[in-house]
Amino acid sequence: MESRRVTKTLADQWMVERQVREIYDYFYSIPPNSQSVILELQRDKHFDYLTRGLRKLGPSFSVLDSNRPWLCYWILHSIVLFGESIDAKLETDAIDFLTRCQDKDGGYGGGPGQMPHLATSYAAVNSLITLGSPKVLSSINREKLYTFLLRMKDTSGGFRMHDGGELDVRACYTAISVASILNIVDDELIHGVGNFILSCQTYEGGIAGEPGAEAHGGYTFCGLAAMILINEVNRLDLPRLIDWVVFRQGVEGGFQGRTNKLVDGCYSFWQGAVAFLIQRLNLVAHGQLGLSNDLSTESADDSSESELSDEEEHLEGTSSHVQETCPLGQEGQENASDTTKIEDTGYEFINRPIAMQPLFDSMYLQQYVLLCSQVDGGFRDKPGKGRDHYHTCYCLSGLSIAQYSWTDEADSPPLPRDVFGPYSRNLLEQIHPLFNVELDRYYEARKFFSCL
Repeated sequence: MESRRVTKTLADQWMVERQVREIYDYFYSIPPNSQSVILELQRDKHFDYLTRGLRKLGPSFSVLDSNRPWLCYWILHSIVLFGESIDAKLETDAIDFLTRCQDKDGGYGGGPGQMPHLATSYAAVNSLITLGSPKVLSSINREKLYTFLLRMKDTSGGFRMHDGGELDVRACYTAISVASILNIVDDELIHGVGNFILSCQTYEGGIAGEPGAEAHGGYTFCGLAAMILINEVNRLDLPRLIDWVVFRQGVEGGFQGRTNKLVDGCYSFWQGAVAFLIQRLNLVAHGQLGLSNDLSTESADDSSESELSDEEEHLEGTSSHVQETCPLGQEGQENASDTTKIEDTGYEFINRPIAMQPLFDSMYLQQYVLLCSQVDGGFRDKPGKGRDHYHTCYCLSGLSIAQYSWTDEADSPPLPRDVFGPYSRNLLEQIHPLFNVELDRYYEARKFFSCL
């Protein structure tokens, strides 16, 4: 009988599984006290790694010269997830740098003097929102940024990343995310976006970067988040999307980005956030599946031990930020007369109650991130790889998603049983899953921009 041919893909998968199994076998063979130490989030070491990266990077980082706002975002976002902040000088330097990246005709480039680009505009805006304060937020030229977004608009309905650049789902998401969080989104910007993203949903159920390409975790997050922000998520085939994403969590506990690919720590966010978003789309998903929409279930309510008995009482306590916006008289007549404002989609979404259990094993994902991705200062893709700021950002973002996946309302901390490892050391700040910014920073930005 002919022996089975071992492909490189299969050999690599076996190697990763062996490395991860060795880590887990060792972990479960040691005493509980020793396990607790290994599971600790090494906050001080991570903070030192991140702040050093913000001060100075070595010559090898020259290849990322056109991605410098991304480095700011990855580092600043990671720091705030620990509940920490940077010193005044570093903050001033970061603000000054990002301001110099802002193009005179709108948008942000990858560095001072570089052409404006949707990806680096997203990174710069999220960085400035993470830094916060009215002065910082006022540095964003929203009017010119809006004109830049319109220039990137393609006749297909999608967006191009830059002048003459690629047309893909990532561009759609970064444009809509920036417009939404800055309160400049309108019908002209969103026109046709849903059609383009819908054309990118594949036979597998996930979303590709462009029509005809392969479903991918990063593009699936971008497509799903953008469709939610433009209020067209019901047009996606959510049952197929669910079927695709639940099979992306592998035997290692982490997620893969595509079918038959290796686990990667960054997909803790990209895929974990897709599953987390779907938890708040239970009415749409159940409607497409032909199931009952009576979701006052034992799932999320039991997991958080909620004592609230009806939906009205539940919604009343979902957020301490409900009244922290401008009075209608200050928002402008067009906003005052519109009861379903598209710019409020992100706020309304995060304050929806969750009545669906997580679509992934949240504890297993936390185990992978803490034991296989965490190193002494920073996070990595998988065992055998080196640390970097990108994976640090998205491993931490995914860890936050996993920790809060059982909480049924915004601003509520997870129960100790839902956090893997020492609760006080490992609990991170909550993020807004549509924008991947820390939740309180999102609320502050929303309050500020709703008054303009």
